Amino acid sequence: MIKVSIIGSGNVAQHLITTFQNLEKSGSEMELAQVFSRKRETLVTLLRPEQIITDYSDLQEADLYIIAVSDDAIETVSKQLPFKNRLVVHTSGSMPLTTLHNNNRKGVFYPLQTFTKGKTVDFKTIPICLEAENAPDFQVLDKIAKSISDKVHAINSEQRKALHVAAVFVNNFTNHLYSIGNDICQENQIPFDILKPLIQETVEKLATLSPNEAQTGPAIRNDQKTIAAHEAFLTNENQLTIYKILTQSIQDNGKKL
Repeated sequence: MIKVSIIGSGNVAQHLITTFQNLEKSGSEMELAQVFSRKRETLVTLLRPEQIITDYSDLQEADLYIIAVSDDAIETVSKQLPFKNRLVVHTSGSMPLTTLHNNNRKGVFYPLQTFTKGKTVDFKTIPICLEAENAPDFQVLDKIAKSISDKVHAINSEQRKALHVAAVFVNNFTNHLYSIGNDICQENQIPFDILKPLIQETVEKLATLSPNEAQTGPAIRNDQKTIAAHEAFLTNENQLTIYKILTQSIQDNGKKL
């Protein structure tokens, strides 16, 4: 039986808790031993009372400790762990392995997905990026990751930094563009739902085409008449600036093809 303890109670921590609980119910060799939270009430609906601890000194011995807290808190939390030479990992996409304190063996267990409280996700489809200081620890992480996901990758700290930046572009930035599109629709009494089939098709094309191959629109066609009409329509300076920057970026990228 592999014992896992989680330190944290935010979005990532709660999704991991639910996932490991489902594993236990299926008869897996994984056991969620304890979860640390500064506020016990945050987790009372998810865990048995004896599984929730609010003091680091109450942490029992486990095979893996997953620190699932904000990036800024990882180093501080890892310093406060009251033991040495155990396997401790964080779940951050942007922080290096070296963020963790030297008292323990270090690793990274990074699920590449956007998590929202109350929104169920299927961990089987989520890529999990792993890193460890030594081969035996990596094998432990690999076994645990493969028990919850079909997409497990060995990714070092530099690669993970690049991956996180790429993820910001394809997730956070595109969602902001959806928000701008929604604003434009609302201002002109158009339901945003009209755009959803277009959004879906854009994503589905990437199953068979590269992003460069899938690119369409006035920028890649160098349709200056349409571009000028769009720019004249946009009275919001922020929207206009973004439109011009993205148009130029698409055209510059197209020249490299």
